Amino acid sequence: MESTSQVPSRFYTDTTNKPFSCTVKHIPIKRIFDITFSAIALTLFFPFLIMIMLLIKFSSQGKVFYSHERVGRGGKNFACVKFRTMYPDADARLEMLLKNDPELQKEWARSYKLKNDPRVTPIGKFLRRTSLDEFPQFWNVLKGDLSVVGPRPVLQEEIDRYFKANAHKVLSVRPGLTGIWQVSGRSNTSYKTRIQMDEYYVDNRNFLLDLKLVLKTVPCMILSRGAY
Repeated sequence: MESTSQVPSRFYTDTTNKPFSCTVKHIPIKRIFDITFSAIALTLFFPFLIMIMLLIKFSSQGKVFYSHERVGRGGKNFACVKFRTMYPDADARLEMLLKNDPELQKEWARSYKLKNDPRVTPIGKFLRRTSLDEFPQFWNVLKGDLSVVGPRPVLQEEIDRYFKANAHKVLSVRPGLTGIWQVSGRSNTSYKTRIQMDEYYVDNRNFLLDLKLVLKTVPCMILSRGAY
């Protein structure tokens, strides 16, 4: 059994065998904050976003934006938008890499990420380290697909493989642009620990916790801890 020591004590409590109600109280001020914060962020950083779009466009072939289906609140799928960070043939490259390298297969199975990912463009590496590739997701927040703070947006494959019968808990609220995982080591944490962080957030979410996590996100972006 994996240790839970990787989860910061201020964010983790043992919820083993603790019953969970599917009825989650939604916080009106949270949605107001989401809309206001996202609108301000997109407006203030619009010139910077245009610059990123141009860098992506002229540094490699392919579209500027990339969308991937994620599972949202209530199990509803949505198109999660990002700046494109990979080459156009990324899926084919991944299939070939995993087919020919057992060690990469294990790394991919652990976290659905590769630390030295050859599919990622030079501009994409910078965007990923700083999490700027996720900036377009503020549009998802405005649409109501995401919240500024919440559990990580996950794939249906992750739900089926890792969450299984406990998925209803993290799917009872909107996924977030940032959250406990993003400020607590990110890709350096185990998948089991990630799930525990998401469950802790659902159990303990409140507006002050959201503000704390937003403030902690900024230095994590700058220092690029656990990001790849």
